Amino acid sequence: MLTAVMGAMPDEIDQLAARMDGCTAETYAGVEYVKGRLAGQDVVLCCAGMGKANAASTVQVLATRYGADRLIFSGIAGNMSDRIGVGDVVIGRDVVYHDAEPEMICQSAPFLKTFKGDETLIAAAEAACTALGVKYLTGTIATGDQFVGDSATKAAIAAKCSPDCVEMEGAAVCQIAARNGIPCVVLRAMSDNADESGHELLVVKKFSIGEYVATATAIVADMLARL
Repeated sequence: MLTAVMGAMPDEIDQLAARMDGCTAETYAGVEYVKGRLAGQDVVLCCAGMGKANAASTVQVLATRYGADRLIFSGIAGNMSDRIGVGDVVIGRDVVYHDAEPEMICQSAPFLKTFKGDETLIAAAEAACTALGVKYLTGTIATGDQFVGDSATKAAIAAKCSPDCVEMEGAAVCQIAARNGIPCVVLRAMSDNADESGHELLVVKKFSIGEYVATATAIVADMLARL
């Protein structure tokens, strides 16, 4: 059983790579894939790059070149919910696009408008969060090719699909995983509130996301030990 673990930025996978044993690395189509053992599991780890195209192409490589049996995507996101705050986690039960036309997307495989997280992986993520004392909710993640850093855009996305958080890769990951029959789940640690303060913090000041990534890293490692 090979578990693929993806992130969008180096910070999101470096901490996991540091925990792996017996690592070998290969660069393919511009992405480095690291194979090894983590928490007793065979793992292939990679940094896909930001955005839907990078995410989708990388999932297909994980499917066809590496034969991944299941997939965990771990990273950060902008919070859209009043039930959690910065540093808390959203586990994706439903993952949708906020910048695409669902009626068109669902006309090709896997013929879905909403992509569902795998129940076994969701349960492992929930158990990991509980064991680690991490506040979480299992809900809806919205994906689009833009950094959401202003209140008007945030409000428009909320009106369209009412997500719990917003990010740039999850729906593409889930869509291509579903096309290949690979169970997957998207985990997101909240780094900001998807408004002007988030843009100032993450884009203008280029604030380190390491603190928030550490939360996601601990969850993934705990998940793998449970699977």
